[in-house]
Amino acid sequence: MLATLFATLPLRPINVARRLGRFYRAMSATSRSGDLLINDPKYAWLKSLGIQEQNPGVFDGDSWHGSGPVVESRSPANGRPIALVQEGSVAELENTILKSLEAWKAWREVPAPKRGEVVRQVGHALREKCNPLGKLVSLEMGKIVAEGVGEIQEYIDICDYAVGLSRMLGGRVMPSERPGHVLMEQWNPLGLVGVITAFNFPAAVFGWNHAIGMVCGNCTIWKGAPTTPLTSIAISKIVASVLVANNLPPAICTTVCGGAEVGEAMTRSKKINLLSFTGSTKVGQKVGVVVQERFGKSLLELGGNNAIIVNEDADLDMVVRAVLFACVGTAGQRCTTTRRLMLHEKVYSKVLERLEKAYKQIKIGDPLEDGVLCGPLHTEAALKGFEDAVAAIKTQGGTIVCGGKRIDRPGYFVEPTIVTGLAHTAEIVLKETFAPIVYIFKFKNLDDAIQWNNEVDQGLSSSLFTNSVDNVFKWLGPGGSDCGIVNINIPTSGAEIGGAFGGEKATGGGREAGSDSWKQYMRRSTCTINYSKSLPLAQGIKFE
Repeated sequence: MLATLFATLPLRPINVARRLGRFYRAMSATSRSGDLLINDPKYAWLKSLGIQEQNPGVFDGDSWHGSGPVVESRSPANGRPIALVQEGSVAELENTILKSLEAWKAWREVPAPKRGEVVRQVGHALREKCNPLGKLVSLEMGKIVAEGVGEIQEYIDICDYAVGLSRMLGGRVMPSERPGHVLMEQWNPLGLVGVITAFNFPAAVFGWNHAIGMVCGNCTIWKGAPTTPLTSIAISKIVASVLVANNLPPAICTTVCGGAEVGEAMTRSKKINLLSFTGSTKVGQKVGVVVQERFGKSLLELGGNNAIIVNEDADLDMVVRAVLFACVGTAGQRCTTTRRLMLHEKVYSKVLERLEKAYKQIKIGDPLEDGVLCGPLHTEAALKGFEDAVAAIKTQGGTIVCGGKRIDRPGYFVEPTIVTGLAHTAEIVLKETFAPIVYIFKFKNLDDAIQWNNEVDQGLSSSLFTNSVDNVFKWLGPGGSDCGIVNINIPTSGAEIGGAFGGEKATGGGREAGSDSWKQYMRRSTCTINYSKSLPLAQGIKFE
């Protein structure tokens, strides 16, 4: 019967195939709907964020739709599907880009303080949904709910910061060597900012780029991680509602959920003026090369193999609390997670003993439950990475002081792990493993520890615990840490939005959030204005 029907329709075979594919995907999705967490009364709050059983994954400013594969967003805490998302295609991405560029023609003419007012309203709308959004981040990503809510608060904070920035954007006026002339800088928006974010911070990193990019006069197109699409959809709906309420083109902020092919198309598109990419060093290196080949601008936030150094004069009570959060928070899946701990030989045994005791008291479990400090790893692949790392530790001569095992329960849970006995140059130590594993080393003098800190490929975050002013300024100086984040007496993670966030070397060199990071979202012109009746040349050149 279907064959007879299709034979009478004036459709090309490829369209028939596409429509059949959508039909069968829809039928399959319907059969799975009873298993979705969104239909469990325990998770009824998801619907307050506009999440449905089946969610189109493309917002082009005019409508929500999607023609790509239907994927499940799964909770890493129990392995169950939360809801379904139909991803976008490359063709839908390209169409969305065109609509964003059309919206930019209107947005770029809005005065920066007025743009700041719109961003203020975005922050307010997020604040009203902070708790359910934070719970969604926790459910979909796996971090504990306190961290999930904190991540949304970080987005709100950067909106507040961007509002103030919107009245402070400005270039310099420099003295001209020629009489009757003014030498100045003019900053203008780039156009379209593409933002590709990672699973571990599915909301905040987009917020950094979105809020600052908006007040600078840019439009954004966002591709979140394929495993956290519901967070992207929920946030995009909130942002779109604010734009509509202000009679602005919703295509100022667009979203395309999708896989690697969508990300690659964004990387290659000459219509995207700046591409902000957060992810692994391996992929980020390829992204940077492709964007440079088309003479585009890239902002790379990549891996980190971060270290804490504990000198003999450190406050050990502070050390243990800081190390615990930095190593175990987000189940070791922050780019700023502490992966290497260097202890002075005089405090080595004390710190190790206290840390081992603290690790045994960590409550591991459902990240939405009160009192839990460590949730699951994000995926089955992350779990395998943990198990492979443990095997390599044993092969290379390391000692597992505590942890090192998968926890036998639904979801992707592992024991936070402390490792000793490896050389600071061991292959597994120099490799970033996205899991709660920390390698501990003993040092005799601070200069050696600083050298060890700097010997890895990445250069994101670092911290020194000391009460010596001499050591503080050695650590901060040219012979100290080579990282983009250099801390004293606080852990490597938990950066504030007021400073520029990013790192050196294989971390990519990008800077987001505060300080003068806004300059990456704008183009600078040097302008010379002659208000005299003469035409002198620079450097005293005579051409007559």
